[in-house]
Amino acid sequence: MFNAEKVKNECVKWIRDFFEENGKGCNAVVGISGGKDSSIVAALCVEALGRERVIGVLMPNGEQADIDMAQLLVDHLNIKHFIINIKDAVDGVKKSLPFEPSAQTLTNIPPRIRMTTLYAVAQSNNGRVANTCNLSEDWVGYSTRYGDQAGDFSPCSFITVQEMKEIGRLLGLPDVLVDKVPIDGLCGKTDEDNLGFTYAVLDRYIRTGEIDDPETKELIDRKHKANLFKLSYMPCFKPEI
Repeated sequence: MFNAEKVKNECVKWIRDFFEENGKGCNAVVGISGGKDSSIVAALCVEALGRERVIGVLMPNGEQADIDMAQLLVDHLNIKHFIINIKDAVDGVKKSLPFEPSAQTLTNIPPRIRMTTLYAVAQSNNGRVANTCNLSEDWVGYSTRYGDQAGDFSPCSFITVQEMKEIGRLLGLPDVLVDKVPIDGLCGKTDEDNLGFTYAVLDRYIRTGEIDDPETKELIDRKHKANLFKLSYMPCFKPEI
């Protein structure tokens, strides 16, 4: 059984220890999307460090339909925040490419520019960038390498979506943020539409190995194997000298 309170308390301590060892007095910089993951990571950082040491960064790409949810989160936590629209940067990269970019390229440019933006905020505000991915997303590669998959510290990489929701409720976050249907904010579809299965099915498979549909199992296994490289440091050649 998942003990949400125990895990939450241990995670808060882990964040404190990370900053003690890797940036004493530094601020946590969190990209705020309006979804549960960034909301929960920001709330964990507030509990660990105090609201005065957490900076939220809202990064719409032009218009963002759920930007009000991101604003709700920073208002609820009462944290300092910046709103930085990335549309000009995204359009600038697209226009500068001397070839027709693939659909996957166009999907991944915004999250990589968002991560560049987060590091710009962090380096100018004595910060460390929080990774907001969870275990379920990482398991099937639902993240962009060097985009939302990057960061300086990752509080929730080994916590599933269902477990994240339990922690979010313990942290006192508004239900509308904890239970919000996850969308990537890029293509207009939900995460589960893109993946082809629900997080509930995925989380059960991750934690118990149980799954009812053989085709879904094959799809999850294939995605997991294909995306393992995202979870490892880049392969490096080491000459014998």
